[in-house]
Formats: sequence, structure tokens, C-alpha cells
Amino acid sequence: MSNPPTEFYSEERWQNWIDRIKDEEIDPEDEDSARLLLNLQDDTAIAIAKIVAAYDDGDLEQENALEEINKVREIVLSEVDIEDEEKLILVDGVQTSLVCVFFAAEEFIAGGPPEEGSVGDYLGAAADAEADEELDAALGYAAQAGTLIIDGEALDMGVAEDLEYGLVTEWINGLDSLQSAMSDPEVVEEDE
Repeated sequence: MSNPPTEFYSEERWQNWIDRIKDEEIDPEDEDSARLLLNLQDDTAIAIAKIVAAYDDGDLEQENALEEINKVREIVLSEVDIEDEEKLILVDGVQTSLVCVFFAAEEFIAGGPPEEGSVGDYLGAAADAEADEELDAALGYAAQAGTLIIDGEALDMGVAEDLEYGLVTEWINGLDSLQSAMSDPEVVEEDE
């Protein structure tokens, strides 16, 4: 049994990403800008994947794992101090995408993946719930899809292509980062 890291994610780490976004010209159509935003999202998903892995490996007790996820959530979902309205909206999009990642990890640690259904089934149910303006139910279904991804089931990004843009498509974006993080939980380098 290896020792888990004492800190999975820090306020300073998040702030470093935010400072980079503040300092750079951000254009979501530009590949480098889009990559910076995706790296911000992936970096958080990797931290969550490492918490889940530490729990799965028996290095973290259930209660401690849930506490660690909550610590990361409080850092990442706190209000961001960016004056540029467009940048604020882009960071808010990343935060929205990550909401489902936090819920999926908590659900996985608290109860494991569902016995039946596929990632696509749950995301379809989430989209239906969103269409009916039942957002809590939509998030619940998307989180269930996330538990299956954590458990090793693949997310087909084609499922998002058929959906109307909204919260579920944002959450699928976050789940895609989670899937990448689960398969390769290496730190995203904050390269210049």
C-alpha cells in the first residue's frame, strides 16, 4: 500500500491556471486558447481521478475520499476573480463541465456504479430530464454515467452530437476529461 499524496489539489494550483487565463489573450476559436481551457479542466479531472484511485486502492477511507473531493470542489467552483467578462464566461463553462465530475466521483465512492444501463443510456436520460427542465434529475443521470466511466466503461463523444447544447452537453465535456484522467492520470503540465 503506497502513501497517498497529502494534497490532491490546491488553491494555489487553481489560481495559477486562473492567472494564466487572465494574462493571455483568450479566443475560444484559437487552438492554444482552447487547449489552455481544456488543460484547466483536465487538470482538475486528474486530481479527482487520483482521489478515486487512492480510494479504490485502499489508500483512502471512504469518508476521507469524499472530503478530498469536496476540498477540490470548493476550490474549483468558488467565484473567480476575473474582470474580463468573456474570460469569466469561459471559466464558468469549465466550472459547469466539472460539476458532474465531482458528483460522479462522490457517487462512485459512496455507492459504486449502477448495476444496469450504459453510459449512453444514462446520458440519454439526462438529456430527456434536461428537456423537461428537471435539472437535478439530469445531473443525477449524468453522474451515474460518470460512475460507469470511472468503472471503465467508455464514453462515446458521438452521443453529444445528437443533443441540443445545454447543461448535459457541458457535463459530457467534463466526463470526457474524467475519462481521459481515469485512463492516464498524469499531471497536465502548466507549460508556458
